[in-house]
Amino acid sequence: MSRLAALARDLLEPVHAGADGPRRVGRLAAYDGLMLEATGLSRPIGSGARVATADGHVARAEVVGFRGERTLLMALDGEAAYANGARVEPDASGSLCEVGPALLGRVVDGLGQPLDGLGPIGAADKWPLAGRRGNPLDRARVLTPFDIGVRAVNALLTAGVGQRIAIVAGSGVGKSVLMGQMIAGAEADVIVVGLIGERSREVSDFLATKLPPDVRSKSVVVAVPADHAPLLRLRAAMRATAIAEDFRARGLKVLLLIDSLTRVAHAQREIGLSLGEPPTVKGYPPSALGLIPRLVERAGADARTGGSITALYTVLADGDDTDDPIVDAARAIVDGHIILSRSLAEQSVYPAIDVGRSLSRVMADIVTPAHAAAAAGFRRLWSVFEENRDLILMGAYAAGGDPMIDEAIVRRPELLDFLKQTPKERIGFDESVAALQELMK
Repeated sequence: MSRLAALARDLLEPVHAGADGPRRVGRLAAYDGLMLEATGLSRPIGSGARVATADGHVARAEVVGFRGERTLLMALDGEAAYANGARVEPDASGSLCEVGPALLGRVVDGLGQPLDGLGPIGAADKWPLAGRRGNPLDRARVLTPFDIGVRAVNALLTAGVGQRIAIVAGSGVGKSVLMGQMIAGAEADVIVVGLIGERSREVSDFLATKLPPDVRSKSVVVAVPADHAPLLRLRAAMRATAIAEDFRARGLKVLLLIDSLTRVAHAQREIGLSLGEPPTVKGYPPSALGLIPRLVERAGADARTGGSITALYTVLADGDDTDDPIVDAARAIVDGHIILSRSLAEQSVYPAIDVGRSLSRVMADIVTPAHAAAAAGFRRLWSVFEENRDLILMGAYAAGGDPMIDEAIVRRPELLDFLKQTPKERIGFDESVAALQELMK
C-alpha cells in the first residue's frame, strides 16, 4: 500500500474494532477558543471524548451539542495544543464518577483527580455523573429534625433530614462562615462539600479553618476554582452530588454543601451562550435556569435505603438583589431559604440571618406545638419592628401608640442577642429550642 493510500485510510476510516465492538473515531475540524467541532464522531450529549494534541498529550472533552454533521465538544482541560485534523476518540469513563468510602478525607478536582497530595484514590465503584432517575414515591417525607449546630437555624428555621436549603446573600455577608458553622455542628455520617467557582485562596482557607481533623475524616471535598473551564465547574457540582447519592444509597445520613449554586449557573450560562442559546432574563439562557431544579432535585431522603441527603446551597444575590433570576429559581425549588442581611452584618450580628424573610417549609411537620408557638412569637416581634423601622429610627413613633410595637422596640436587643453566635460555638437542637422558649415566655 502506498504512503498516500495509507494516509487516506487513517483519515477516512472512522470505525475501529475493539474488545467491546466497533469504536468510532473522529477528527477535529474547528476550534474557536471554547468550542471544539469534530467530524465522524457520533456520540450522545454528555459523553466523554479524548483529543490528541500536537504536543503528544491527550485533552479531555465532553459532547455538548451538534451542528449539522459535526459534533460539538467543550474542553475540560483548559488550553491545549489543538491541531486541525487531530484524532478524537470516545471516552467511556467521561459520564461516570468514582465513588465510595475510599474518598473520605480526600480533596479532588472536577475530574476526580486528587488535589491533596495523598496519592491515588482506590475507589472502585462508579456512579453516573448525571444521577440515576428514581421514582418520586421513593422519596421519603421530611419528619426528623436535623441538628445543624446553629441556634438561630435550629430554633427559628428548623431543618429536617433530607431537606434542601438555599442560603441567599450578597458578597461578603457571611455565607461561607455560616456554612463552616453548619459543617462543624451538623450530625451527619458523611459530609460532601462542593467548592465551585471560588477563589483558589478560599479553597485552601476553607480546608484549614472549616474542616477540623475530626470532621475532615468523614468529608469529601470537590474543588474547582473560578479560573477553570466552565464545563469543569459544572461537572464538579454534578460530581459532588453523585458522591452524595452513592453514600445515600448505602443508607448513610449525608450533608451536601454546594458553594455556590450561582457559580454553577454562571458556568451553564457560558456553555449555553456558546452553543447559540438565546439569552432571556438578565442574560441567562433557558438551560442555566433549568439546570437548578435538575441538580437540587437529586438531594433528599430515600425511603428504600433509609439514607438521606440534606443539602445546603449558597446563592449569591448580585448587588443584594434577592429578585435575581437565579435566586428566584433556587427559592422556588428548595424546601427552605435563609436570607442573610447586609444591614445586620454591618451591626456585627453574625450569623446575619433576616428572620422575617427566611423560611423553612418543613418546620411545621417536625417541631412540637410549643416550639412552633415560640418561633411564631419571635418572628412576629421581628416583623413588627422591621415594618416600622423607618418610623422608629426617625422618632416619628410615640411610645404607647401600639403595644406590639412597644414590645418589639423594648425586646429588640434580646432578639439580636439570640441570633448572635461565634463561628466556633456549637449550640445543639435541644439547647436552642429551650433557649427560644425561655426567651418567649
